[in-house]
Amino acid sequence: MPTPHVTPFVLGANSYFYHPENAFLGKDLEYFSQAGFDMDHVQLKRNAPVAELYEDAIRYEGAIISASGALINFSGKKTGRSPKDKRIVYEETSKDDIWWGPVNIKMDEHTFEINRERAIDYLNTRDNVYVFDGFAGWDPKYRIKVRVVCARAYHALFMNNMLIRPTEEELAQFGEPDFVIYNAGQFPANRFTTGMTSTTSVEINFKRMEMVILGTEYAGEMKKGVFSVMHYLQPVKFGQLSLHSSANIGMEKGDVTLFFGLSGTGKTTLSADPNRELIGDDEHVWSDTGVFNIEGGCYAKCINLSAEKEPEIYRAIRFGSILENVVFNPANRLPDYDDVSTTENTRCAYPIEYIPNARIPCIADQHPSNIIMLTCDAYGVLPPVSKLTSAQAQYHFLAGYTSKTPGTEDGVLEPIPTFSTCYSAPFIVLHPGRYASMLASKMESTQASCWLINTGWVGGKFGTGSRCPLKYTRAIINAIHSGSIASATYTTYDIFGLQIPTSVEGVPSEVLNPRMAWEDTEAFEKERIRLANMFAKAFKGFEDQVDSAVKSAGPTVTI
Repeated sequence: MPTPHVTPFVLGANSYFYHPENAFLGKDLEYFSQAGFDMDHVQLKRNAPVAELYEDAIRYEGAIISASGALINFSGKKTGRSPKDKRIVYEETSKDDIWWGPVNIKMDEHTFEINRERAIDYLNTRDNVYVFDGFAGWDPKYRIKVRVVCARAYHALFMNNMLIRPTEEELAQFGEPDFVIYNAGQFPANRFTTGMTSTTSVEINFKRMEMVILGTEYAGEMKKGVFSVMHYLQPVKFGQLSLHSSANIGMEKGDVTLFFGLSGTGKTTLSADPNRELIGDDEHVWSDTGVFNIEGGCYAKCINLSAEKEPEIYRAIRFGSILENVVFNPANRLPDYDDVSTTENTRCAYPIEYIPNARIPCIADQHPSNIIMLTCDAYGVLPPVSKLTSAQAQYHFLAGYTSKTPGTEDGVLEPIPTFSTCYSAPFIVLHPGRYASMLASKMESTQASCWLINTGWVGGKFGTGSRCPLKYTRAIINAIHSGSIASATYTTYDIFGLQIPTSVEGVPSEVLNPRMAWEDTEAFEKERIRLANMFAKAFKGFEDQVDSAVKSAGPTVTI
């Protein structure tokens, strides 16, 4: 019998993985020593090749390779963000700018130091520690250098996809980072430490420009941590407007569209358009000269994903991508995108260049022509599309109505109506009025059109109606981009005061008007008044910050 061939890494030859071109030397090595790392024990793998991260994730974490070549891995108990465990350190350099409250919960500096040391102590127990150095922000004038330090190859690959990957020259000259994430998510926070309410802690210190993660292995916490930092730095340091939005640009006219909306409203799906170049799917900055993406990749929801409905995203799931918490058939390694037994928040993270028509670099030197505000209305009351006035645009941006969809956060099992100011409440750091005033100023100077699009329920509320078919929403988006919807005949949708078109090519007319879509008119009016009152109640906190035109741009029903 011939002796089977055994590759060196199977024999565990650590030298096989040595990358002299990526090794930390001199000041870089001193940086980790001063941070508390035991350099005699820990092996740092900096910006390791994707193939090596695959090997380590399979070898040490139980990951598998799917039939399409994507890596499938699992985040453990936490399969969504933990917003109630998010903290920001209360310190002198940033305390006057932070919007303190239930979104940005205060943490004292001493507790942060305890958790930071706990995270580094845990990382020191690992044989391999992964480091990824990358950028946040495609415009060199406004980008920051981000360093991720973590114990899971899956997390390193995730951030390799989500941050902007440096060239070899940029990596060699990277220097000290502007922001560092210490991800020790496998290790719990000490819930008896002052200020801790659970074994999970996600915390940011703007003075140290550091983030510490304990007690959650959900990769999205790192992505949103970077976004929170950019939500702080862009307005405060650079004077630019950061937005929770996707963006694309027309191939023929060069017209830019921004899509606002929370997770599950369709930002990723609707911005992936074969007739337009994708700038990005989730996080952008509207600068003085145009729009640029913050990220180097996309983080798409996979629930009910199919090649027919979302071909660009479906084909992006290949070698280098990560399928997170996706159930698969062990016999053929085919993912089952309809299986929600692990979570409804199944995800895929992939480099943006995996989208065939991605715009690289992800930046446009044009200001937006159209702003689309996406909402997922669980009450089935809002029209599939409405044209907003300037005052209405400001109103709905501040109100930020949508529904939290299952899986996007821990414990969300069915749609929950919510008002998330700036379509970004879980992530914004400054008072929402600062973002809203910057948006209003930019819209006024560019004369951008604004549309409110409901991707939620039609013909009834959740449980009786149905989710608006994606093909109808795409037809509406196409009409906006072609300009045909601008010449449509409009009717006023009373109570909400919205202008809705009477016809859009490819969309049944009865779908466009909620009153016509519902069979039970009595139930419809009850839900409509109920939602209008919810708007009025939610907006009361902003009434003293806006002028009379914006204040009166909402529903006319009063509490």
